[in-house]
Amino acid sequence: MARFANVEVPADKQLRISLTYIYGIGNKHAMDICESAKVDPYKRVKDLTESEEIKIRETIDANYEVEGDLRRRVVGNIKRLRDIKSYRGERHAKNLPVRGQRTRTNGRTKRGKRIAIGGAQPKAASKT
Repeated sequence: MARFANVEVPADKQLRISLTYIYGIGNKHAMDICESAKVDPYKRVKDLTESEEIKIRETIDANYEVEGDLRRRVVGNIKRLRDIKSYRGERHAKNLPVRGQRTRTNGRTKRGKRIAIGGAQPKAASKT
């Protein structure tokens, strides 16, 4: 297993796929990293030489904000929105969709499992 940006990436996958296991690196950035480090993106991670791994590590460290730093920045941005009481900050605080999606019918991913409200079940007939 190779280690890039303090993350163990899978050794048996292609380099372009393995790099996407790092938070902040998607398909596009993975291909850009391979191109700037002059490494074949379709090569398996286990087949990389030590010098290729070092080139990739240096490219990531120099040009990309990944993992802990990026997570801290995202959390800080959300905290700032909450502190200034912006509309987006209020949506984050209430755990609702932030970017204008409808919530009347969809939005279960963000809002979580449905909560049953009393009176939803039909009452049993009683003898009088």
